[in-house]
Amino acid sequence: MATALSSENVHDAWSALVRDVRTAVLLTMRNERPFGSHVPYVFGSDWTKAYLHLSRLALHTQHLLTDPRLSLFIAEPDGLEKNPLALRRINLQGEAVVLSPDAPSYRAIKERYLERFPQAEMMFGFGDFALWELRLEAAHFVLGFGQAFVSAAAAPTKWVHQKVERPASKKD
Repeated sequence: MATALSSENVHDAWSALVRDVRTAVLLTMRNERPFGSHVPYVFGSDWTKAYLHLSRLALHTQHLLTDPRLSLFIAEPDGLEKNPLALRRINLQGEAVVLSPDAPSYRAIKERYLERFPQAEMMFGFGDFALWELRLEAAHFVLGFGQAFVSAAAAPTKWVHQKVERPASKKD
């Protein structure tokens, strides 16, 4: 049986995953179906805010302008020595808004983004690019077999072990 992890242990594992993995799959809605794109990201002080630097010309940006709902999926890289079903991964759900250059947090977010992705500096001068703020409401984090946790934006530091709901058995 797996050892119970505290919210602090889960937070540390989540922080390590997003520090080590610099890109995510952004899932947007296209014609009422999920559409995935590979994107670099940075997080705010916890998992409830993430930031993307997106071109208005990209399909995922067009989707967000139509429907701001999204999912952001980040996974540990696979390898021949790893069990792909036990890879660390997090799935976050929420909505996206353009972060105005006049917003009080814009400069700090831009600096954080450029620290992680210095090659993006030139794109900050392009008129079709903008910083987007992902306002994330729910998180599902898998650390491996039997180690799945959920959290909500109302209490982002509280991670609760996922309960598996079993379907009720039919009586004859």
